[in-house]
Amino acid sequence: MATHSRGGFMSSSDSGIFRLASVGSYLDALSAITAEMSLKERSDLIYLDKYLHRLWGLGQNVILNWCPEPEGISLLVIPHYTVAELSRSGGGAFENGNGASSRPRASEDFFKLLLSGERLLTPRQMDNVARLLGIEKTTLPMRADLAANASHRRIVDKMVRRYGITYVPSRAVVLFDIVGFSLLAPFEQMTQLNSLSYSLNSAQSKLLDKRIGIDFARSTTGDGFYIWNRDLDLDANINLYHLMHLILADNAIARQKARHNTVPKLRACFHAGSSYEFHQSEGLSPTLSHYIVGDVTVELARMIERALPNQILVGDFAVEMPLGKEGGTARVDSVDFVMRATRSLAQLQGLELSGERIDAIKCYLTGTRLDNGEFTVRRITLDDKHGISRQVYNAKVNIYRRKAEPILLGIEDRLISSSNSLAGRSELLVRSAMA
Repeated sequence: MATHSRGGFMSSSDSGIFRLASVGSYLDALSAITAEMSLKERSDLIYLDKYLHRLWGLGQNVILNWCPEPEGISLLVIPHYTVAELSRSGGGAFENGNGASSRPRASEDFFKLLLSGERLLTPRQMDNVARLLGIEKTTLPMRADLAANASHRRIVDKMVRRYGITYVPSRAVVLFDIVGFSLLAPFEQMTQLNSLSYSLNSAQSKLLDKRIGIDFARSTTGDGFYIWNRDLDLDANINLYHLMHLILADNAIARQKARHNTVPKLRACFHAGSSYEFHQSEGLSPTLSHYIVGDVTVELARMIERALPNQILVGDFAVEMPLGKEGGTARVDSVDFVMRATRSLAQLQGLELSGERIDAIKCYLTGTRLDNGEFTVRRITLDDKHGISRQVYNAKVNIYRRKAEPILLGIEDRLISSSNSLAGRSELLVRSAMA
């Protein structure tokens, strides 16, 4: 077991790199948790963060898990490339030089379990994981018991995750793409990205006015943004879907008013799936904001390649989403999700867009009209340049304002069959009664 004394850690021979850890700003961001901590506890948090920064090694290592010890905490640290090496065969056993197997190999599913949710392990779990990975625990003596209560454990967990990787089994993400971005002059690219950024902020502000909380994060693609809600429950994902509507509506209004090529023409995709979260380095320390990559971003990138200008595509997903305060999870597919989002549209009534009050909103997946007046849902199969097929839905949003023309977002179903981009295989699902 590797042990490090506190006295030796802060010696004058330590590298000045610790001063770059931006600990103060990090604790300020967590002030809601640390406000009631004593000065000694906050001092220990600063000490802990500096030590985590040293273990992290500018991104060379990943801090997996932690566990409280009688006089401090223990940590599991592993080189970032080792995670992929240990799980590349999907389980099985390690082989020694003679080809004989020794201890079991950790599978990718095992690492996903370690990197999901809280990073706190029991002492027995900690020992078992260390034995399976063939590594030693690193023990850090502490003055204060930072695992004494739930709030202490929460902040230590957040600090550990900042220097690691987090696996999220299911989250919704939106991808906005600026049409024809690469053909624009640099000044036009800058103004259009700035316009889209303003629409993001304006839409969030409108939701907050209605007390609809959404803590969204973004990551640029160069010609657009990935947007996701840091909260992961079903309501949070539905709020993200409504945020997408308001962003597109703000953009549509701005395009009507723009005299020059300063407002982008957009296409958008919405999907739910798994992802990995990580903090990139900035100033030799992990940033406070996080980034995501995984199945959900890969699917969105492939979907956006086939989307038409002004189109909204929804991926074909079926995932478990947490139910928040209710507890438990719900299995939700794309059609179910949009229908749930439709039932929550009433909370957006009364919002103002460009000074005009919203009277009604309709959001739905398009299809053909039945004799009884109801609509089916068309599921479209797309083949990408790699020969991989994926299924998507065409989405529409109609926003009706009191004294202004309605805002019609997305494209009509009849345009799909005439498009070379989307003229692929499709089928009609009888589920849906949305007009």
